Order: sequence, then C-alpha cells, then structure tokens
Amino acid sequence: MKVLDTEKNIGIEVFYTPYDGIQGKLRKKPEDFVVRENSIYPDKKTNGKFTIAEVTSTNWETNTLIRELSKRLHISRQRISFAGTKDKRAKTTQLMSFYNVSIEKLLSVKIKEVEIKNVYLSDKKINMGSLRGNSFKIIVRDINEQNIGNIEKIAQMLLDAGGFPNFYGIQRFGIVRPTTHIVGRYLVKGDFEKAVMSYIANPVSGEDEKISFLRRKLEETKDYADALKHFPDVLNFEKAILNKLVVNPWDFVSALKELPKNLLTMFIYAYQAYLFNRILSERIRRKLPISQAVEGDIVIPFRRDVFEEEYIRVSGENIEKVNTQIRKGKAFISGLLVGSDSVFADGEMGEIEHRIIEAEKIDTRDFIIPEIPFISSSGSRRPLLAVLKNFSYRVIDDVWDTNKKAVSFEFTLLKGCYATSLLREFMKADEIKNY
Repeated sequence: MKVLDTEKNIGIEVFYTPYDGIQGKLRKKPEDFVVRENSIYPDKKTNGKFTIAEVTSTNWETNTLIRELSKRLHISRQRISFAGTKDKRAKTTQLMSFYNVSIEKLLSVKIKEVEIKNVYLSDKKINMGSLRGNSFKIIVRDINEQNIGNIEKIAQMLLDAGGFPNFYGIQRFGIVRPTTHIVGRYLVKGDFEKAVMSYIANPVSGEDEKISFLRRKLEETKDYADALKHFPDVLNFEKAILNKLVVNPWDFVSALKELPKNLLTMFIYAYQAYLFNRILSERIRRKLPISQAVEGDIVIPFRRDVFEEEYIRVSGENIEKVNTQIRKGKAFISGLLVGSDSVFADGEMGEIEHRIIEAEKIDTRDFIIPEIPFISSSGSRRPLLAVLKNFSYRVIDDVWDTNKKAVSFEFTLLKGCYATSLLREFMKADEIKNY
C-alpha cells in the first residue's frame, strides 16, 4: 500500500495494518467531523476573575476564532486561554477562559456558527493541555464499498495492540500548507531568513491559485512592499511579518516576533513532530513492536490516565516486568521528541533515533535558540502507541447520496493523539483532500 507523498513530507512513511482500506473522504461537511473535549473544569468561584465557557464552533480554526472573539470583546487575545487547538473544517466543543470579561458581556457576543454556553466564574484559567482527551464522531463518505469487510480486520488488529501508531497528524503541520516543520527546521538551524521565507513565500500545491502566485512572486523578487500591498487580508500573520520587513528588510528575528507566541512555538513543536514521525515509521518498517518493549527501549509509566514524568530503561533484567505493565496498560514504549536535553534510547531504538537526528544535520543543542528564547525546547519523549477507547463503527446510508454507503466511527483519544492517524489505517486514502 502506497503512502501519500503529503504524508511522507511530514515523516509518516508506513502503515501499521496490512489490509486494504475503504478509501473515502473526511469532512465533506464540517458536521461530519465532530470533536468534543473531555475537559478539566476549574472550580466555580463567585468573585473569580476568569469567565469559563464551553465554546462550540463550526468551520472555525481555533486561532482564527480567538482572534474574532478578542475583536468582538475588544480585548487582547492574550486574555483568552484554551486547552488545545482544533481544526477548521469540523464541529468542535472546547473549554475557554476569558480574563476580566463579565458573563453578560461574553454571552452578548454573537458570531456565526459559534455557540457560547455553560458560562461561570472561576479563579483559575484554562491552560494549554489542561484536558483529558477528545471524543470523536466522524463520518467517512465516498468509500470503496468492496473493502468494508476489512474494517473489522483492521479494528481487531489495532484493538489487539491496544491502540494505533501515535503519529502526529497533518493538522500539526497545517492541512492546506503543511510547512510549519520546515519553518521550525530553519529556526533550529539559526537560518531566520529561510524560516521567514518558508512561511510567507514558499508556494505549495493545493493552495488558492492567487495566493500561490503571490507567494511565488515574493519568493522570486523579495519585494516585501509589493507583497504587503497585494497579499489578501486572510494572510494576516504573513502581512504582520511583511509590515516589519518593509521597515527593516534584514531584521528577520524581529519580523518573526510579530507572530503570536503560540504560533512561533508551534514551529518548533512541528519540527519535533516530524522527527518523531520518522522515528516511529522506521521502527514499524523494521518490524519492531510498538506494543511490546525490546531491550534498549525507554518506557513511560501511565497512571490514572496521566503519563508520568519518569522514564524507565528496558534491560534484560526488567523486560518481563515492563512488558507485563505494558499489557496492563500501565506503561508505554516511547520515542524521542528531540530537544536540548534529549534522552535517547539504547539498542536498536537508540540507533534509529541517533541516525535520523544525524541525517538532519542538527545537534540537540540547536534547540536552544537565544534569539527567541521562549521557543527553545529541552525535548521529551512521546508514547509510540495511541490508546484507543470506546471504539465503534457503523456502516450507514450516505444522506448526501442515498445510493452510497458511508461509515460512522466513534472513539475517544487521550490528549495529543490524532483522529486522522487512526482513520488513515482504515482509509488508506489515495488523496488527502478533506482528510
């Protein structure tokens, strides 16, 4: 089975299951992709300074929605906090907090396809990552009905393993423009000009033709003033950078600092994610298990639905005990998220991690970025297996075409795991549009 070039570009190079998929498309309608956060709700406090609310939005990417909310509320976007970013082409429910915004003022905001409810006050805000996971209900349409029988085989293989390969999905890199890891690579290497140009220029296939033309023109001419004049307002982050470059064409660091901090940090995260995907792909290619440890692995204990901070190295002396804990769902094998304080595995897994980092021609110390200190990263490790809970599927009639069938999937994932990384095993799609 052929892996899409788009996936290869973000480091995903293999499938875990050997069965042909149902093909199909995701998100033919935003309502086909429903996500609800399993949130951690702050305690209510009558005189709290934070207003907590459940925000349900359709066809809104989180950062764009935050910008619109800040505009309507006449407050800085820094006063709005959330636990995790969500895709645009979906219906999502997530918890947000608003600093020094009254309940009445928040409920007065009316935005198309946005609903604000369950509002209360608290003395604690919502922090990035402060959620348990996400529940999904997703419909795949335009399927290859001949392969419907393979859904059960794929599901059984994944359930027997306890989950699926914990690849970072395309959303981490940008669905329309999967380039955030490229920007991150140049930031790590200290080439800030290429980082900027990879973001504001660098046309990619699948993007709007007019925008692609403007990016290509900028790439060729480096005429920042002309680009600023012609770039549409939808490219507001690019225009913020261009505004700075028009004044000082060589101050690429200051231009980058015009971007939101969370977006700048995301570039580094995306590069780490790309390297992790390559490491996990190579492990699967070598037929090393992802649900059973081998000597040299590093495992992460998992207690009460939380991954602990300690790492356990697997040796001949403890491998049986470790694998018993893995079978019980109390520990998971990990892969490297490279950073300045990287902890590498030993054995064959360590060899994989070192080889991929060396091939990138980077050093772990490169993740210390003095020019933009807050995007520096010490690194960590990430489970190779994504836990799959409450999984079910149904073959249904396609309401948009009654002569066809569709498949409805429902499941729950821990935070940081990607629904598309699960669904790619069932779909084995020929294209990634709406994927």
